[in-house]
Amino acid sequence: MEHQKQYAVIGMNCATCALTVEAALKKVPGVKVANVNFATETASVTGNHDLTAESLVEAVAKTGYRLVALDHHSDDMEEMSGHDHARMLKAEELATMRRRVIIGAVLSVAIILLSLPDYLPWLGEMMPMTARLLILAALATPVEFWVGAGFWRSAFLSARNWQVNMDTLVVLGTGAAFFAGLIVVGLSLAGVPLVQGGVRLDAYFDVAGVVVTLVLVGKYLEAKARSRASGAIEKLLRLGAKTAHLLGSDGALSDVAVELIKVGNRLLVRPGEKIPIDGVVREGQSAVDESMVSGESVPVEKGVGASVIGATINTTGTLTVEATKVGQDTFLAQMVKLVSEAQGSKAPIQRFADRVIAYFVPIVMVVAFSTFIIWLIWGPALAVTYALVNAVAVLVVACPCALGLATPTAIMVGTGKAAERGVIIRNAATLELAGRVKTVVLDKTGTITKGELKVSQVELAVDENETSILSLAASLEQKSEHPIARAIENLAEERGVKLLPVIDFQAAPGGGIIGSVEQDGQPIEVAVGSPEFVGGQTVTINDEWIVKITRLENAGQTVIAVAAAGRLHGVIALADELKPGTKQAIDRLRQLGINSILLTGDNERVAKAIAAQAGITDIRANIKPEGKLAVIAELQATGELVAMVGDGINDAPALAKADIGIAIGTGTDVAIEAADITLVSGEPRAIAEAITISRRTLANIKQNLFWASIYNLVLIPVAAGVLWPVFGILLNPILAGAAMALSSVSVVLNSLRLKSLKF
Repeated sequence: MEHQKQYAVIGMNCATCALTVEAALKKVPGVKVANVNFATETASVTGNHDLTAESLVEAVAKTGYRLVALDHHSDDMEEMSGHDHARMLKAEELATMRRRVIIGAVLSVAIILLSLPDYLPWLGEMMPMTARLLILAALATPVEFWVGAGFWRSAFLSARNWQVNMDTLVVLGTGAAFFAGLIVVGLSLAGVPLVQGGVRLDAYFDVAGVVVTLVLVGKYLEAKARSRASGAIEKLLRLGAKTAHLLGSDGALSDVAVELIKVGNRLLVRPGEKIPIDGVVREGQSAVDESMVSGESVPVEKGVGASVIGATINTTGTLTVEATKVGQDTFLAQMVKLVSEAQGSKAPIQRFADRVIAYFVPIVMVVAFSTFIIWLIWGPALAVTYALVNAVAVLVVACPCALGLATPTAIMVGTGKAAERGVIIRNAATLELAGRVKTVVLDKTGTITKGELKVSQVELAVDENETSILSLAASLEQKSEHPIARAIENLAEERGVKLLPVIDFQAAPGGGIIGSVEQDGQPIEVAVGSPEFVGGQTVTINDEWIVKITRLENAGQTVIAVAAAGRLHGVIALADELKPGTKQAIDRLRQLGINSILLTGDNERVAKAIAAQAGITDIRANIKPEGKLAVIAELQATGELVAMVGDGINDAPALAKADIGIAIGTGTDVAIEAADITLVSGEPRAIAEAITISRRTLANIKQNLFWASIYNLVLIPVAAGVLWPVFGILLNPILAGAAMALSSVSVVLNSLRLKSLKF
């Protein structure tokens, strides 16, 4: 048996770091799949049940990084959760980076001021050159080895594992400039003239110091921007209540931490307070603000027996709630888990970036070395200076981080935005694929209709009475989970109809149910279902009944025939209303260029009546559950990318078969488990929103990949000096460092634009 777990990765500096950690995880025995996401700084690991967190932590530690389990949870209030621990470590890391940035900036300003005579000879020397160079070396040393300590550590650990990463490039570039500067200082101290034939040998301590600081500033801004991008998880975690009012068996009230609540505990929730956990209302009446779940601001009325969700807000009355789910089983915890998994997963389009990054750093090192040799051989006087500066510029400007961030940051923001709208996207591949959907197949009951069927009319055979027909139908329907069964049972309960013992029961999915009930000590064969199904049970349905049934179905009502002992006793007509906004949702899908198909087990007359109200023209009626798979396969065979939207157990196979399965969050757990996207609110408008978010996210990813690729394709040759022969232009390593930092930050900021997406 396999299981999947989420971990925070602490200490990653670049996209190649993520590939290093991922490679280490994949080598651990028992690991089946490992994905490391640099943007979210998380790792998702799927492995055998005997795979331990300790083995993963140890493997990652050898590469120089830290792994923290995010699903860790303890009843011990003094022991922090995995999310809290990871947040604390990342906050400490960010604070340390900020201190280094500030000190690096101060020292870099001093370095630049002292380096001005190298760029503006007419200023003259402000002090003896040797003294100035010694001070520059003293200032550059802490910048190179303390401010840039993270780069050196990462590069060393990569080298120890026979790998190279972005930090390797930074260390090679700035280290070369720093140690070359020390050589110049040594020559000056030895009395060797630094100016020969009108050409001066410069010490590029400014390159070493300022580039390190600029790169760190870029990483700091990037980390801050990434934390903004990952705000969806933080928001979800902050939604939960911290304490609850626990009702004791003696009625006494005490305040306890939410973590201490057990299933079965009763809690008092006052107006204005958050409901602490998932539960059922046992006393009271109130309106509950479920906007965190559905994205809808209108409060929902809750009474005795109603289910409530933890972190939603009780607005008007006082409720007594019995806990049904606590800890990691609550809706909020599952929502956090799903969003976290989606943000940490990889989209297929990211494979391109990963492949490029894997080969990128070694190629850049070859380009930098070639640049050094070419300039050393064919460069102007003091060619070694030109060779060094241009090789350093290549190493510094060639940052694959923008490329590595292009996909995961957009995925992170996109899934977060979706979660805010009550759309839970299971993984990055789904987010990428959903935008290419051209056909949406919609189940009827519970998907575009409320699924709250109510008996609207009962037509009786001669010499029959309503009590008798309801008794027979409701008795058998006790064994069914279909919404029609609930509607008939509810009416029987309202009328006080006595239910009969059921001797045997058999369901025919998509048709009806048959069985035996005991009446007056005698078993009676009963059939309840569609007229076609009941008519197939050797029950005669004459022309008069067909006219009545047709009239009811043309009005959009579902008709259920009830037969006993081989004779039709009557029909029960049930009506279901369209969900508010269904027509607007279908219109929006049409505007997006998407064809909507209504798929239902009802006959064509009922289907047409409902479809007309919703604005759907393509209808597939009389479809049995197994037939839904055939419809999906038929559409896929034409080359179309198909999404299936459903809410019932019988929709699960079709949801799994479709390219994108979309489950209504108010539906069954089986349907939700089989789906790729869950619409928590159950509102049809969320279908178009999910597709819109997907399309915008995919467009954002392509923009990021384009600009990140263009950046490297253009600036690496410029840094190597291709413009020098014609225009006499070289790229100063300091400007290269600034450009590299700007590229990564711009990619993250572009992804953040998804936060402002309007619907």
